[in-house]
Amino acid sequence: MKVHDLKPAPGSARPSRRVARGTAGRGGKTAGRGTKGQKARSKVKPGFEGGQLPLVQRIPKLRGFNNPFRVEYVVINVGALADLGITEVTPAALRERGLIPKKGLLKVLGDGELSTALTVSAHAFSKSAEQTITAAGGTVSVLPKPWAVRPPAQGNHLANR
Repeated sequence: MKVHDLKPAPGSARPSRRVARGTAGRGGKTAGRGTKGQKARSKVKPGFEGGQLPLVQRIPKLRGFNNPFRVEYVVINVGALADLGITEVTPAALRERGLIPKKGLLKVLGDGELSTALTVSAHAFSKSAEQTITAAGGTVSVLPKPWAVRPPAQGNHLANR
């Protein structure tokens, strides 16, 4: 079989409707465009409202703001730490096992049970995670953030000083 031998299934390919072939034709005279007016004579851009200020332009553009000081954490639950089978849990150990991505600060949350004593190092802990780890006989150590002081905000507000 060659490419030029291929044909659509019988009855699946139908010819397109030929409109505007005179009043005798099926789609004749106005060709499905109604009578007179701008839309009957030419194409109208989507969103065009006849010269009135379009809805897209009437709606305010910017809402809210992005906090330049927001700190986002990669989270993991205590229950996931229990299944690892290691006693010392660090961000590097979790990255090796593919549980957290390469970048980001680690926060441990308290969902799940813990029966073995673990030494856990992370950038932040929830109160319940800290209680669960210490109750199981483990220790918690908070790692320092990668910055000494939060960076200054970026933007034009500094130019006016």
